[in-house]
Amino acid sequence: MMHGPVPGQPDPTSAAQRETGGPLGHVLALVNRAILVLAAIALIVACGILSYSVAVRSLFHSATYWQDEAAVFLLVGATFLTAAFVQSQRGHIGIEAFTGLLPPAVNRIRLLLVDIASLAFCGFFAWKSWTLTHEAYVDGQVSNSIWSPPLAIPYALMAAGMTLLCLQIAVQIVNSFGRIKRA
Repeated sequence: MMHGPVPGQPDPTSAAQRETGGPLGHVLALVNRAILVLAAIALIVACGILSYSVAVRSLFHSATYWQDEAAVFLLVGATFLTAAFVQSQRGHIGIEAFTGLLPPAVNRIRLLLVDIASLAFCGFFAWKSWTLTHEAYVDGQVSNSIWSPPLAIPYALMAAGMTLLCLQIAVQIVNSFGRIKRA
């Protein structure tokens, strides 16, 4: 089930969407929208690359060595960079077994605790992704294919996406504290 409204209870996400989180929230929303457009283009390009590869192999019996990694890099970028947008909509999958049983105030606290735990995990993931990016760049690591693109590219896409996700979660945590104080 998605992190979303529960029938008969106030929708906690509609309040989160109304509260932007100040200047950082506004900038993050603009960045998320731009990334959403770029990710859609990346998905279309990945489909085109893979279709081209199939056509070239079938019609001309010619191998292409770059298409799989190019498509994977585009998909990694689209996946990780759009995570912050999905979080801003509370669109990630969550287990909501107790949501309908909890009073609204307790549910707000539960959402806050989930966001704090998510921020801790995503913060570690972002930090580790940045260290992998640095190591891959400094060591000149490349993939094991004939094309040999630098591995710093997908690592940097993961790191940037997780960093944006951390910022989005942090904005939501700040907004949650404001809602809890007002309640």
